[in-house]
Amino acid sequence: MLTQTRSYEVRTYGCQMNSHDSERLSGLLEDAGYLPGVPGETDVVVFNTCAVRENADNKLYGNLGTMLAKKEANPNFQIAVGGCLAQKDRDTIIKKAPWVDVVFGTHNMGSLPALLERARHNREAQVEIIEALETFPSNLPTKRDSVYAGLVSISVGCNNSCTFCIVPQLRGKEKDRRPGEILSEIKALVEDGVIEITLLGQNVNTYGVEFGERGAFAKLLRACGEIDGLERVRFMSPHPAAFTDDVIDAMVETPNVMPHLHMPLQSGSNEVLKNMKRSYRSDKYLGILDRVRKAIPDAAITTDIIVGFPGETEQDFQDTMRVATESAFSMAYTYQYSIRPGTPAGEMANQIPKEVVQDRYERLITHVNEIAWQENKKQLGKSVEVLVANHEGRKDSQTQRLTGRARDNRLVHFETPAGHTDPRPGDLVTVTVTDAKPYFLFADQPAAGYSVRPTRAGDAFERGSASSCATDSASVSSVNLGLPTLRVK
Repeated sequence: MLTQTRSYEVRTYGCQMNSHDSERLSGLLEDAGYLPGVPGETDVVVFNTCAVRENADNKLYGNLGTMLAKKEANPNFQIAVGGCLAQKDRDTIIKKAPWVDVVFGTHNMGSLPALLERARHNREAQVEIIEALETFPSNLPTKRDSVYAGLVSISVGCNNSCTFCIVPQLRGKEKDRRPGEILSEIKALVEDGVIEITLLGQNVNTYGVEFGERGAFAKLLRACGEIDGLERVRFMSPHPAAFTDDVIDAMVETPNVMPHLHMPLQSGSNEVLKNMKRSYRSDKYLGILDRVRKAIPDAAITTDIIVGFPGETEQDFQDTMRVATESAFSMAYTYQYSIRPGTPAGEMANQIPKEVVQDRYERLITHVNEIAWQENKKQLGKSVEVLVANHEGRKDSQTQRLTGRARDNRLVHFETPAGHTDPRPGDLVTVTVTDAKPYFLFADQPAAGYSVRPTRAGDAFERGSASSCATDSASVSSVNLGLPTLRVK
């Protein structure tokens, strides 16, 4: 129990699953009496880490190095490290950065307040890593980043064994929540003002495997469509090997499921896919996209691609470029392969020289950006519905624009016509696309075709702003799909 009020901040690396976990960490700390503080000036800093790529390690240890001077100046200042990298490195973190107070893993987030108190009382670092999930993260207290959008975890862990991936070692085998529990959480979010939810899982379309129900994910999507007040449903990420047509049918027949599919490709080379132990081939992947687009012509497809996997030849790389062209991605998140200790790929022969990986990476980025730009140009002149975000556009204040996501998840920067009041975060606006870039759309001077639909989410944002004038709304940040980020809460 805290004897005095202490402030905290949570810094999040990685994917939306980590962002979901950080909302739980914030909820736990506030439930224990901590208050959110000004970033860089708090009594406690929590790093929620990622271990998927090597640069995540480097970022963490670099940031921990910047904390040393503050720790030396104020011994009561506390540093905690959790998440996937903590699960992997364990007491190595204390050896590399002995000024860290707490290390906790992916399975025991609920222990954080007690570990901080124990470290403070005992004046020594506390390292607690367990191998099995204590409490499903969604059952922990939460403090959401957004009043209008919510992240809902339907499963944790993964039953696949991709040779490049360390996630199954760190998050364990797949654990599924029961449908009723998920739907109850969604309904509670909607009652609180949320109008958009994103269903999260390492492989959402294998949902149900633990309790033996085939088609459980498609049924869950349809059930979301029956929740009054829920305007938008998204999900990420499905695995191509387990993708079934009942999910496409559910997307088509459930009006609030958005026309967007994020499905990792990883490589367009069948030989590389085999070596990755990705149990599908490029023709299966392209076949899924064909069926999705036939059923949902306006669907936007986004993906993840790794370049430079061990043994990748120039022909393998050209296969990836070809599949990217045929897939017509509206966005591709591209990564250079990096060795992760403990993974089979890390022990493979024929690791690709750094300069070759860099060259292919640059060529791939140029290629997929051109594809995305051509796909975005097809939106010119179209009327799109945008869910207004809160400071998702980094340059909104300079450009006098607002920002939000279209139904297909494209990022849209738009102007409010002269004489109109700015819509609130959470409101829905209809705008006409006037310009396109590879990563976003513009809707400028939208005098014609502009309209605003106030929503319960906008009402909730307005109430929250009025009830807490001291809250810095700029500290509330959105999470981009699949893109590694460092956010300060």
